Amino acid sequence: MAKLVLDLHDIYNKRWEIDKALQDIIEEAVLNKIGRIEIIPGKGSGQLKKKVLRFLEQKEIKKLYHRIEKDSKNFGKIYVYFKF
Repeated sequence: MAKLVLDLHDIYNKRWEIDKALQDIIEEAVLNKIGRIEIIPGKGSGQLKKKVLRFLEQKEIKKLYHRIEKDSKNFGKIYVYFKF
């Protein structure tokens, strides 16, 4: 299965850049029918991961993907799955 990876380490403290990066990678996945996105907010305090999950829960975003999964072995990863 093809996948895209978004590592947020470099922009963790830039709220608008995070939203844009998330929006861009979701649009790219939908446009190119990529089955999975791996988002890496990192471990840290967990605030960035919560922000990513809140972003993914927005109604207009949620309708674009099939499901999300938090990596049980690596707290710092989130997977977003698409059905085409």
